[in-house]
Order: sequence, then structure tokens, then C-alpha cells
Amino acid sequence: MPDVLFKVEDLVKSYGDVKVLNHLSFEVLHGECFVIMGRSGCGKSVTLRQLNGLETADSGRIVFDGEDITDFREPELYPLRRRVAMLFQSGALFDSMDVLENIAFPLREHTDLNEEAIHSKVAEKLRVVRLPGIEAKMPADLSGGMRKRVALARSLALDPEAVLYDEPTSGLDPVTSATIGDLIGNTRTTTEVTSVVVTHDVPLARAVGDRVAFLESGSFRFVGSWDEAGESDDPVFRGFLAGRSEEEHAA
Repeated sequence: MPDVLFKVEDLVKSYGDVKVLNHLSFEVLHGECFVIMGRSGCGKSVTLRQLNGLETADSGRIVFDGEDITDFREPELYPLRRRVAMLFQSGALFDSMDVLENIAFPLREHTDLNEEAIHSKVAEKLRVVRLPGIEAKMPADLSGGMRKRVALARSLALDPEAVLYDEPTSGLDPVTSATIGDLIGNTRTTTEVTSVVVTHDVPLARAVGDRVAFLESGSFRFVGSWDEAGESDDPVFRGFLAGRSEEEHAA
């Protein structure tokens, strides 16, 4: 069996009186693509941000590659974030920097590479996301899909062991969404990177996920393979996958 990369135990997270994560526990295996699905506002992104310390839980434990990171303070998280990259929903590119400088930013911050090596690494990552030769373009010159792909190239710049994807196809048309899905799959195949994808995009989830988890009311109603998902008798999960309304669930 593959080793466990992330082990999450009994996480609780509340905002005021609203409990978003309710004793949530799960594991992510080395090299797999683990997809977290659920309705908008159910806590998917909150769960994702626990994995690299962008948010901390009220209680519970997170272990990364055998090391308990639950109580890490910000300076202790820096090495973790070299190993665990995150692709934000917005892409989070620096609008004042061209594509080269955006992708080079983590290389300048976290490595001692010279300029020639940095430019070579940027060109390599742009080829990975199928956007060669656009180093001089500004983010404002890019389509939404291209911005997401440049953001993916930046997230891969440090050759991380895991990439966390927060709604990677949000706001994109179906064709561009399929392209992003292809890139997630190809990136995993070529680099053996572990992927955790938060999405409510069912076609994307089916295309990239080895296992799927369905989050509702702060805990997982289902965790398993797509074959197991097809056999699930949970009406809420099956209704979500089929795109049925709440009224149809109740019928």
C-alpha cells in the first residue's frame, strides 16, 4: 500500500457559532489525486487550507509525511510550503509582474539559483502547462484559463511533493476546464506529485480523482473510489453527482 502523506485526525473548526469542520478525519496517500467535493460553503476550501497551515483548526491533528505540523508557527511552516504548493481559486498572480517574474518569484525567495537557471526553470514550467514563450506577457493580457495555467506553473516552480488545488476550474468554460483537468492529470503522471483537489465540478473530479470525498455538515458522508461512488446508496451524495435539486432529494 502507498504511504500516507497527509493524515488528518478529528479536526474541528468554527467561525463564531458556526462549526465548519466537525471532527473531520481522512488520509491522503503518496502519489494519489484526492478530490474533495461538496456544495458551496460546506468547508472544502477551509479543509484545504489546513493542509499547509494557512488556517489552523480549533482542535485536532495534522501529520505531513510522518511529522506532526499541528502546532507549527509561521517560520516553521516555510519548509513545508516549499514541499506543498497551492493553486488558489483566483490564481493570485502579481498584476505588476510579467509572467516570467510571477513564476520566478518562489525561485528567488527560496533558492540560490542564478538568473540563467531561473529563466530555464520558468521556461520548463511554461512548457508543462502548454504556454511556451509567454514570459513577457502581463497577467492583464491573459485569458482566465491562461492565468490559471500560469498560476499552476508558478505552483510547480519548486518541484513540490504535493499540490493543493482550490476550485481550479471556477469561472472557466467547459473546454478550458477540461484543459485544466488534463494538465492536473499530466502533471501528476510526469512528476508523481500528490494532488488534493477541491471542486464542485463533477466532470473534473471524475477525470482526475483516484478517490473522492463528499463533505457535508463538516464531515465526510463518503470517501472512496469512483467505482465505490457508483455503488453508494447515500441519496445526498448521489443527488449531488447527478445535479439534482433539494426538492428532488426530498421527493
